[in-house]
Amino acid sequence: MTTKILVVDDHHVVRRGLVLFLRTQKEIEIIGEAGNGVEAIELTKRHQPDLILMDLSMPEMDGIEATKMIKNLYPTIKIIILTSFSEQDHVIPALEAGASGYQLKDIQPDELVQSIRNVMLGTNQLHPKATSHLLAKLSTDRNQNRPSIYELTKREMEVLKEIAKGKSNKEIATSLYITEKTVKTHVSNLLSKLGLADRTQAALYAVKNRLVE
Repeated sequence: MTTKILVVDDHHVVRRGLVLFLRTQKEIEIIGEAGNGVEAIELTKRHQPDLILMDLSMPEMDGIEATKMIKNLYPTIKIIILTSFSEQDHVIPALEAGASGYQLKDIQPDELVQSIRNVMLGTNQLHPKATSHLLAKLSTDRNQNRPSIYELTKREMEVLKEIAKGKSNKEIATSLYITEKTVKTHVSNLLSKLGLADRTQAALYAVKNRLVE
């Protein structure tokens, strides 16, 4: 199955390099290039990509704001942040905006392609530095009297463990012998109870609390 990708970066050389490489991959189709967040939104509306590779620091509109707006308009579109910034001030807002992945530009080309595949399969992809920042934030939140896992029902706990394994709602439904709609309800409830923003935070929360091997 072909993945339609929009590449967003204000540096022409970087953008062209990404495009030229990704076009060598059989399962990837480049549907457009954008130099800033405003162009990214326009091209997203026009071409409806499956996934966007999004830079952070850009003129007119940065990657975080563009990610937030695109996810509000098209929740199913996947966004991977591809940037040179690894600081917590960039990582956390990007994930909170709805990004499914966060990678640094020094990533190996083959690893980037694998990240794209994994995100399209429903698994969040974070650079180790991004993961450490998110774990630190979760630890801080927990120390500030965040609700605990003990508030979850048995079924919500089971769903949380499955999320931590990188499974999609459909896969969780199959594993637990429940409907996909029920899974969505459990996911929504457990995120609310734990005060988490999305599945990425839920997965890392489960790992931090040693709910999975």
